[in-house]
Amino acid sequence: MDREYKFIHLLYVPTMNCNMQCKYCYLKENTVDLEQDEKYLKTLEYAVEKFKEANVIPFNISLHGGEVTTLSKIDFRNIIKYIADYYDDNRKIIEDNGFKIGAPHIKTNLFNLEKHIDTIKEFNVSISGSLDLPFSLHEEYRITKGNQKTLSRILNNIKLLEGVPNKKKVSATIFKEHYDKIEEIIEDIKFLEKNTCLDMNDFNFMIGFVTEDEQILHAMTQEEQVDFYNKINKAFENTSLEYGLKNTWFAEFTPAYCTNCDNCGEKFFLLERNGDIYSCVRGQKNEDYYYGNIYNNSVEEILNNAKIKIYQNHNKMGFNDECNNCKYLYMCKTGCPYVKNIYKINQSYTCKLQQQIYRDNKEIYPTDENNEESVYLYLNKMHPSISKKYYPKLKGNIEENIPSLAEIIQNDNKLQNIYSSDIFILDIDGKEYKLESQIIKSERDIVYITDDSKVKLYIKHGILEDCEYPQNNSLYIMLLSGDTIKYGDEQRVKQEHVMTHQIYTNTIKKEKSNKEGFYCVELTDLLRLYYSKLSIDNPNNIFFTTSEIRDYHYYKQKNNAYYHIQTINLPFQNIEFCYIDLKEE
Repeated sequence: MDREYKFIHLLYVPTMNCNMQCKYCYLKENTVDLEQDEKYLKTLEYAVEKFKEANVIPFNISLHGGEVTTLSKIDFRNIIKYIADYYDDNRKIIEDNGFKIGAPHIKTNLFNLEKHIDTIKEFNVSISGSLDLPFSLHEEYRITKGNQKTLSRILNNIKLLEGVPNKKKVSATIFKEHYDKIEEIIEDIKFLEKNTCLDMNDFNFMIGFVTEDEQILHAMTQEEQVDFYNKINKAFENTSLEYGLKNTWFAEFTPAYCTNCDNCGEKFFLLERNGDIYSCVRGQKNEDYYYGNIYNNSVEEILNNAKIKIYQNHNKMGFNDECNNCKYLYMCKTGCPYVKNIYKINQSYTCKLQQQIYRDNKEIYPTDENNEESVYLYLNKMHPSISKKYYPKLKGNIEENIPSLAEIIQNDNKLQNIYSSDIFILDIDGKEYKLESQIIKSERDIVYITDDSKVKLYIKHGILEDCEYPQNNSLYIMLLSGDTIKYGDEQRVKQEHVMTHQIYTNTIKKEKSNKEGFYCVELTDLLRLYYSKLSIDNPNNIFFTTSEIRDYHYYKQKNNAYYHIQTINLPFQNIEFCYIDLKEE
């Protein structure tokens, strides 16, 4: 049987050292000069092997910092060679799963490039450099730790790449101070295109954001972002750089980048030399985006922490109702959780800019004709507590005089037990949850369960006895995976059934209960039998009813079409849960 793999993008930080002291550096005092040791490579080797043992494959390994070119010549060559060999050794599995194999890639300030030019040529290292545009602000903000200017040396280093076939590009981050000098930026782009080996059709603008303690630079307003974009368009349309303008310059704000993830914690990881793992360069050194340490935590723990922390950080700010009516949510996914939390907003800090880009490129970024469904699916994963509010409206002609489900239940005493919120109480690690039918509940509960969780169910007295032969009645438990498969002749996609279990009335009555008016059933050991069969990526589902109630539900479905069409999904009391595997490898 073929193994199932998870593929991730891995940023690796082999050193926190930096030879520059940019006045707006997001790492600030963390770019300290540390003594190098063998961990610069050992940590990456160890992490990749540990990931692979857990069937997690980095399809891309990029080097970040600090500044990677502060490594010694031999250390730099060793780590580049390791990445090149890794791509060669894993080419088939990566390419067979739809990912392209690239060359070793570094993110660099370009200041020490000459030191490693031989290795760069030998392994065709792909380079992404950073500059400030306009050059006048580069000279002011991007200085060495000795307060020296850097532009002249960087431009000379770029000349060393002439004739080298490797991919080489630069990017520039735009704050308000840069925006105010847009004419200079336009001229400096023309200079780089004319006087360097850089292909300025392969260039990136990034929009800067500031933290509360940032005093050096200021963020553009969203209106200024759009104005900047429009002025750049006006300057370069119908020129030799129009391709870059339309395809790469503003690509950070398109689905090609990390924001096109419901949960970026499922795909992007930044690993530091000491083994610490964070979300990305934005979340680096931030506890809210810290996923664990590759030496101390299992891969399962790290992956689960990543998914949960990004989920939590998105939910801190909630969901902006404007996004419900925006037909670009399927691409934007409400933006970066890190910046949203810095700005205390609940939509992308480049929202208006993104919308303008999408409108200007309708063929590439069309509006979503199934926006209601896309919004619901996104919320169902990232904001499940409010997803029901956004459930897509039924389409087609439906008779207005069809009785509602609430009316049908109200007129049928036996049905009322299916939808009652007073029958079942689930206790997980001492916290109680009154279970409701998933069809009529107003909020979606999602809890977290681990192998160590203690789980028990309380059943209200009288429910098991509410039938002609109570001894034949039973508690009926259904466990469903969060993963879906197709069932039946209609090929309907549903959650995969994992287990059905029945416990008969007389057996339940023999168990002790510490809650007055309720029977108690211990579920801890039963559920442990099936944890390995559950989804780690999606919320799982557990339903409770009695065999008597279940049989009546299907009887009602068979005999009442109005009830049937409104209860296609299981109506029984339930709770959804994310399973977190804490077992060590």
